[in-house]
Formats: sequence, structure tokens, C-alpha cells
Amino acid sequence: MVNAHHKGLRRLFYACCNSADGLLAAWKNEEAFRQEVALAIVLVPAAFWVGENSVQISLLLLSVFLVLIVELLNTCVEMVVDRISIEQHELSRQTKDIASAAVGVSLIALAVVWGVISYARFFA
Repeated sequence: MVNAHHKGLRRLFYACCNSADGLLAAWKNEEAFRQEVALAIVLVPAAFWVGENSVQISLLLLSVFLVLIVELLNTCVEMVVDRISIEQHELSRQTKDIASAAVGVSLIALAVVWGVISYARFFA
């Protein structure tokens, strides 16, 4: 965790270390994150082939990274809910389901962006 007494570049360094630790934890503990990283490894280079200009490439890349961001947040929500209590509770289930739905919506957004740009590039 970034310590409050760290300032400037030192704070930035520690913040980057914390981010790396978080990515590593997600990689080790969350299969969905590993699957989405595998998808990103394919789609990031493909964005430069599918997109015809900087706006299209940016939209393609943003849609990929949005999925990863939302998956990380979903993982956080699940971990916090589990940390609070292992007791089965309707609000806990709904919270996890809603966070999971956010991942689903981000995947739909990815499919729409890639579909629209791919259609314009290859079929229009």
C-alpha cells in the first residue's frame, strides 16, 4: 500500500508496485481474468490491423481494456463480499451478480465495437 509519507516519484514508484501486485493477485486467483488477458493478447495487435484510423484503433483498444478493468473491479467486489462474511445472504449474492453483470455488459460493448468496426472494414 502506498504510504502517506511517500511523495513525488517515490509515491509513484510504490503506487506502480501496488498495481503490479494487484495484477499478479488477479492473475493467480481469477480464471476469468486470465481468460480475458488471453483475449487481450490476441485483440490488442488485431486492433492495429482491423482499425483504419486512430479513432477506430483507440475504440478497439479501449473496449479490450474496459473488459479487463471491469473484471478487476468485479474481482474486488467478490473478494470484499467474501471477506465481510462467508454467510449466504441475498444481498451478497445480488452484489456479486451485479458486478458480474458489469463484466457481461463490458463484453457486449467489446463485441459491438469490434463488430461495427470489422463490418465497416471488411464488408461495407
